[in-house]
Amino acid sequence: MLTVHHLNQSRSQRVLWALEELQLPYRIVSYQREKNMLAPPALKQIHPLGKSPVVEDNGHVLAESGAILEYLQETYDSDHRFRPQAIADKLQYRFWLHYAEGSLMPLMVMKLVFASLGKPPIPLGMRTLGNALGKGVQKAWLDRQIATHARYIEDHLSRQPWFAGAQLSMADIQMSFPVMALLARGGIKGCTADRTVGAANRAASGLAESD
Repeated sequence: MLTVHHLNQSRSQRVLWALEELQLPYRIVSYQREKNMLAPPALKQIHPLGKSPVVEDNGHVLAESGAILEYLQETYDSDHRFRPQAIADKLQYRFWLHYAEGSLMPLMVMKLVFASLGKPPIPLGMRTLGNALGKGVQKAWLDRQIATHARYIEDHLSRQPWFAGAQLSMADIQMSFPVMALLARGGIKGCTADRTVGAANRAASGLAESD
């Protein structure tokens, strides 16, 4: 049975969603973030980086959500239900699977960091300067970059129901985390991402009921 090392408020929700879609049995080992929002040291006993998600399967220890999703699809999706076969769709699949963490999430993380420069644990005497710096970077550059990506996603989803064609794929599961982050910050219109977010929310509800 697969084991998922699940950290609250982390990308591991993607892996749980994928496992539910694949109808695979698994067990969850849960971890809670510490007061500083960092992962607990116990996760380093599973993987040297101490990050989540981490999946154990048949003696393999797998990290990085995109790599885990690819492994699950290649290993357990023999009917290719979650990876398109048409060349055009396959190219989109590969792009969005890597775009999520390679291009979009770094911007979302920067947004979180710069928005926090005026708050603890920044030293009190530096918060005014930190707040001004954070707002300046966001206004001058970061918010424009995020808006460009949001428009790109909206335009893409206005032409087709899912990120990689006509059916749900691992690309949608991978993109669910940054899309929901964009929605939470008002950076994208909900109507264009209804399918991805709706499916993610239904999966999350089912997982909550089973906890």
